[in-house]
Amino acid sequence: MLVSVPTQSVVLQLPIHLCEDYVSWLRSRLEQKQGTHVVTLNSEMAMLAERNPPLTQVIKNAELVIPDGAGVIFYLRLRKQQQQQRCPGIELAGSLIETVAQDSNPLPMVFYGGQPGVTEKAAAHWQSRYPHLTITPYHGYLDDQEQGDFKAFLQDTQPPLILVGLGVPRQEFWIAEHRSLCPQSVWIGVGGSFDIWAGVKSRAPAWLQNYHLEWLYRLYQEPWRWRRMLVLPQFAWRALVG
Repeated sequence: MLVSVPTQSVVLQLPIHLCEDYVSWLRSRLEQKQGTHVVTLNSEMAMLAERNPPLTQVIKNAELVIPDGAGVIFYLRLRKQQQQQRCPGIELAGSLIETVAQDSNPLPMVFYGGQPGVTEKAAAHWQSRYPHLTITPYHGYLDDQEQGDFKAFLQDTQPPLILVGLGVPRQEFWIAEHRSLCPQSVWIGVGGSFDIWAGVKSRAPAWLQNYHLEWLYRLYQEPWRWRRMLVLPQFAWRALVG
């Protein structure tokens, strides 16, 4: 099967990879055991990277940076790259899990992050749909001993697919620091996806997603984020003025 290869563009001096089918490309990376760090770029992360050079470097070092946010698509379309569609990280991760689950002997995976109990529920959600999946969950509040045991588990078992939900930018830094433990694995920062798969939170209704207002629903769920979201109009202005 011919796999579409991502091409690179730029958003605020950060790389962004454009592709018709990210899932097929990542599936080929899994099959070929090619280590891959996936960053899900949105407006908030792009603005944060401008003030955080180490985060900028992590993003530049990632093998795949996808347009997670509507603001990133807005930026690209202003620059005549209208063919590219938004690719929310939760949908990318979910689609990749589904395609892996189609195999009779699916590749094992790890979920790391979230509150205690949440990651286990997220794993159970997927295993209820695909009972033959092997998912090992670890919550994001491990003590030093548990963290050491977790790293030893990664090094010993080499899980091909590792989803990390620690929030931005913690998950990006954590993956960059620890991906050498499993150099042939695909690592994806999935933000709050575990909460949604576990049923702790819900995604915005489809009509809000269609109008690129998912950020508003998230603000409704997490009003403490209002200060962080002040960067959204700043990003829009940067996109307009170039």
